[in-house]
Amino acid sequence: MYKSIFAALVLAAFASPGFAQSTPRVDKRQDQQDKLIDKGAASGQLNQKETKRLEKGQVHVQKMETKAMADGKVTKHEQRRLEHAQDVQEKHIARESKDKQKTKKQ
Repeated sequence: MYKSIFAALVLAAFASPGFAQSTPRVDKRQDQQDKLIDKGAASGQLNQKETKRLEKGQVHVQKMETKAMADGKVTKHEQRRLEHAQDVQEKHIARESKDKQKTKKQ
């Protein structure tokens, strides 16, 4: 009897949204993009306004990921949408890092 109760508890725990399918590829790319933003801000390639805008984009992608994982399964369609959003975000980071706007050094 205890085994069946334990098995039911384990099954219920894994079925809950807290144990949703992870997206390690998305998470890794998010970390890389966050590091690029931090590096650009520290080096002066990104001014404060650009940094805030890029961080807002990162938050948007994170919210998309959270929403996709809410039901416990990230579908192929959701995965493509996440990757597309990250592609767009990556282009924004590259464009802002390479423009002529710099943080004024004092």
